[in-house]
Amino acid sequence: MRAPFGEFDVVSPAPEALDLLVPPVAEAVRGWRGPVPAEDLIHVDTDPRWADTATFVEHYGPGLLDRSANCVVVAGKRGGETTLAACLVLSGTRVDVNGVVRRQLGARKASFAPMDTATGETGMEYGGITPIGLPAAWPLLVDAAVADLPYVLVGSGSRRGKLIVPGKTFAGLPNAVVLEGLGVAADG
Repeated sequence: MRAPFGEFDVVSPAPEALDLLVPPVAEAVRGWRGPVPAEDLIHVDTDPRWADTATFVEHYGPGLLDRSANCVVVAGKRGGETTLAACLVLSGTRVDVNGVVRRQLGARKASFAPMDTATGETGMEYGGITPIGLPAAWPLLVDAAVADLPYVLVGSGSRRGKLIVPGKTFAGLPNAVVLEGLGVAADG
């Protein structure tokens, strides 16, 4: 099998790669009820040393940057209450935490969640967090530019491997909200 884009040695439908996925992601794939068939979720086995976006595109090809998205965990706070949410933006952008995220969560203050909170609450590895298999109650904020791509490269829940998923899939996940301007220019 070939990936929809990129050059990867080991490519398979995610349901055939459950042993390479962390438990919450494997469980989500096993019980998949998303807007596309589970077989459309493609797993590519990659070296964990190159999991971070910059080193990943350096090793696997700069053309992947425009087809990659990062999933980050944010914490919105208001009146002593904290709401955790995931944000999915193109890899060449940064999450507008203090604008779009704060307003969407109705928070007074929003920030990136601490690493131990992000990994502990998701059951995923830092640098590999993915929208597939997130805690059921969490809001998933998706930048419209991600949802508009035919296929998107995202984490697989661990630093080893990535998922290639049709962009429209993210808009159809539970608690997903597609937002314009969630991802802003990295230098802006």
